[in-house]
Amino acid sequence: MRWRDFVALTWRRPAVAPAMAAAGLQADLVEIFKGARRLDLRRGGTVVRSYRVALGFSPQGHKEREGDGRTPEGTYRIDARNPQSSFHLSLRISYPDTDDKARAARLGASPGSDIYIHGLPNGLRRLIVRHPAKDWTTGCVAVTDGEIREIWSLVPTGARVVIHP
Repeated sequence: MRWRDFVALTWRRPAVAPAMAAAGLQADLVEIFKGARRLDLRRGGTVVRSYRVALGFSPQGHKEREGDGRTPEGTYRIDARNPQSSFHLSLRISYPDTDDKARAARLGASPGSDIYIHGLPNGLRRLIVRHPAKDWTTGCVAVTDGEIREIWSLVPTGARVVIHP
């Protein structure tokens, strides 16, 4: 492979966030099924899109502390959007909540933070990620870049997120 081709594969301009879909097309619920490695977008109770996902590198059980590699379980919200993410685009999940903080405090640990639904990593790291064949995040929910662009446009800030075991 020539250097120019290698650079073209690994370096990308910062993502330009897609426009939001019309309000009548937006999801009102993001449902993640850890065991099935699936993320569903729902509107009015009906699944409008499904995606195969990768999770934290140690996905069994609820996230207890920073660095445990687990993806949290429970009910949260999309509370922020990051168009300048290290992972193409990302939507932040409102973890940790009050219960998560209390659980971690009982363990004498930090609950961690910065749990996102995001695309693939930017830069050289994207060459070693075999998404979605392997769980590889530190606790986030990962999809492809094309999928996060679609999710970004269909999921408004404030949408409810339910993460099942």
